[in-house]
Amino acid sequence: MHLLDNNKQWAEDLLKRDPDYFKKLAVEQQPKYLMIGCSDSRVPLSSMFLAEPGEIFIHRNIANQANLSDLNFLSVLEYSVDVLQVKHIIMVGHYRCGGVAAAIEGVHRVLVENWMNPVRLLFKRHSKELEALEDNQHIYDRLSELNAIEQSLNILRSPIMHNAVNRGHYPSVDAWIFDIYTGLFKILDLPITEWKKVGYVHPGYKYHDD
Repeated sequence: MHLLDNNKQWAEDLLKRDPDYFKKLAVEQQPKYLMIGCSDSRVPLSSMFLAEPGEIFIHRNIANQANLSDLNFLSVLEYSVDVLQVKHIIMVGHYRCGGVAAAIEGVHRVLVENWMNPVRLLFKRHSKELEALEDNQHIYDRLSELNAIEQSLNILRSPIMHNAVNRGHYPSVDAWIFDIYTGLFKILDLPITEWKKVGYVHPGYKYHDD
């Protein structure tokens, strides 16, 4: 199997650079970043940033959802914030997301349909803006941006983040979109001030970039 052959070559290359590489890697992980991304195979987060093992803690699911009823996601978030004490949480969406398209078009798969329901509701909330766009792909890509912003809000309004802000040690939260047409990432604006006014975000939360 070529995957195992590639793994062997990868390990050999690292050992040539540093014979103690895996001994050091086995000690502990101290990532600065938690990235929540889509399961899409075209968005390999670690390699896209030339990141070494141990630099980025990653959680992935269809259409990069931060569902506050998903114990898998909540466990990752809690461990990242409370134990690893990451500095930054980055919600990563991407253009041409099949999950986002499926939320609108449907896929006739009960579990997937259920998982994508929050994106479908997001589409309905922003239907006026989205339906004014010129074609379906622009609609889907803009919805991918809106979804990344919405999932960032879910992180910020989670009890895990609220407790972290109360303790005075918490990560900053960003929303990025991967432009699959160029290979580059874009930073999306988060309306933190507005979210604070309506009580979604802890009033003590302040963005930091250290």
